Amino acid sequence: MLRSFSLLLLLAAALAAAPCDLIVTARYVVTMNAGKRVIQNGAVAVRGERIVAVGARAEIDRDWQPKKRIDRPNAVLTPGLINTHTHAAMSLFRGVADDLKLQDWLNNFIFPAEAKNVSADFVRWGTRLACLEMLLSGTTTFTDMYYFEDVVAEAAKEAGMRGVLGETVIGFPVADAKTPADALKLTEKFLERFRNDPLVVAAIAPHALYTNSDETLKATRALANRFNAPLLIHVSETKKENDDNQAKRHQSPVQTLNALGVFNGRTVAAHCVWVDATDMGILKSKNAGVAHCPSSNMKLASGAAPVVELLRRGVAVGLGPDGPAGSNNDFDLLEEADLAAKLQKLVRNDPEALPAAQAFEMATMGGARVLGLEKEIGSLETGKRADLISLDLDAPNAVPLYDIYSQLVYALKGSNVTDVIVNGREVVRDRRVLTLDQQAVIAKAREYGLKVAQSVQQKH
Repeated sequence: MLRSFSLLLLLAAALAAAPCDLIVTARYVVTMNAGKRVIQNGAVAVRGERIVAVGARAEIDRDWQPKKRIDRPNAVLTPGLINTHTHAAMSLFRGVADDLKLQDWLNNFIFPAEAKNVSADFVRWGTRLACLEMLLSGTTTFTDMYYFEDVVAEAAKEAGMRGVLGETVIGFPVADAKTPADALKLTEKFLERFRNDPLVVAAIAPHALYTNSDETLKATRALANRFNAPLLIHVSETKKENDDNQAKRHQSPVQTLNALGVFNGRTVAAHCVWVDATDMGILKSKNAGVAHCPSSNMKLASGAAPVVELLRRGVAVGLGPDGPAGSNNDFDLLEEADLAAKLQKLVRNDPEALPAAQAFEMATMGGARVLGLEKEIGSLETGKRADLISLDLDAPNAVPLYDIYSQLVYALKGSNVTDVIVNGREVVRDRRVLTLDQQAVIAKAREYGLKVAQSVQQKH
């Protein structure tokens, strides 16, 4: 009799529980919400594309009845990582002409290599390769600037990734546009095609102040604002860029871009290494987000962006690996968080600068703010898009554990990611990408690698 009564209670509880599509449980749930709540033995419930509950596992199991479960008792669950600046298809140029200054690398190696190799097919396979690497290292959203960006969007959607994707506008003939006017027409079609897409935020990407005319820069801002689209641009990356503009216009690149009205709308400014107090004030007043790329800035010896000061002034700062050729050779965003923290400590001679929790915020909520998507992604909260990852805490580099943020930034690597969910869809399970044919992508990348090697000038 007692057993029957207990069964009835369990049945009643199950019937009272609300239906959902998925429950993910973990030893720790790092929410990255306003209170930086970390839940031990926590869980996240997902229905459709969105999170419907976050809390202790016992509470979630009591209140929700899932179609599917992913139980990771020895893992940490975090928001998906947000890459705020990259050039995905350049994965196929990985390792071309390393250890050079930016202008030498661009003008003498990469621009010529692109002219000989870049096509829609090249971009598709390069983006697939990048998506494989990004997903396997925990990135769920990436911000891209390249050519054939409609193809990048198709590849991203195929992979199940979220993307803020910018069609490049530049002042010389490139693979998909012979003139800036052609690029603007192409971009308008791109913005129209992906308007209101659930995964793709279409954007416009004037390469930089020094590679576009003032008129083109104004036109890109006007087009972006017509579609309420983000504008992505390289800003004050090198001392040479800053010095050249000072000599030509007697003001910094940030001041010139501001005078041209480029910041009058949603803007992601990549790098911002050589910025002063006046520049930072402009970026803050215009609500421009900054994509900090520590690996790239270190590898090219561009300098160290004043990240601590930018954050202190209230500027949104996220992280980006930049392109995987010359400026960086991988897409590992946990590596960027680690380097971001250490670089600030080094240049400020202060071990307390940019602590681990702040660096991890840059990889999640900080990145969401940079992209203007903080209401949708960046934290594990009810109502937000279900973008989340789990990382293995049983790996040798994950034990012992005293502080979860320290572990995430200084100990764990992209290779510790086991599961990835984007927009409520499972895209990586047990370190296997479910959406792309990994063997086919790698085989095609090797094939393109042989073609690139035959076509490019070698550094040595």
